Amino acid sequence: MAPSTSSSVTLNINGEKHTLSVDHRTTLLDALRERLDLTGTKKGCDQGQCGACTVLVDGRRTVSCLQLAVASDGREITTVEGLADGDRLHPVQQAFLDLDGFQCGYCTPGQICSAVAVIEEHAAGWPSAATGDVRPEAGPPPLTPEEIRERMSGNLCRCGAYVQIVEAVARAAAENRSETEEAAA
Repeated sequence: MAPSTSSSVTLNINGEKHTLSVDHRTTLLDALRERLDLTGTKKGCDQGQCGACTVLVDGRRTVSCLQLAVASDGREITTVEGLADGDRLHPVQQAFLDLDGFQCGYCTPGQICSAVAVIEEHAAGWPSAATGDVRPEAGPPPLTPEEIRERMSGNLCRCGAYVQIVEAVARAAAENRSETEEAAA
């Protein structure tokens, strides 16, 4: 008997469980868009180079065109559709809207998911290639435009909205810091 070429997977997407049978070659991107109608995640290059398909898997950014759906079984997946809290946009989404961090909007969902992860990675003290002092005791580096550009470098914008994207990430990060400080006080 020939081995099966499909499996049943349970994808935990935006707080909801979805069980489906997928071919072993199905990417997470295709499962999201074609099987679950979550079309916020965009198919750009389909080679992991543009970042348009970026989602969060267990809180870490992932290019969903390179992640197999079967490898996502049981993991927590957040797409751009899952970032808002009801009618209240996520601070990164609101900053992109307020500061016009998009033009055509095609790359925006991936940019926003990456920005959410960038802010969390920075707050956790993770260095980037632009970080001058990577010693743990140095703490998080200032989130300068250079740091933001380096951390967001896996996401391309063909329209060139990079200045507004950097401003939006900086604003959302500052708001996140303020909320964290208020909660600690």
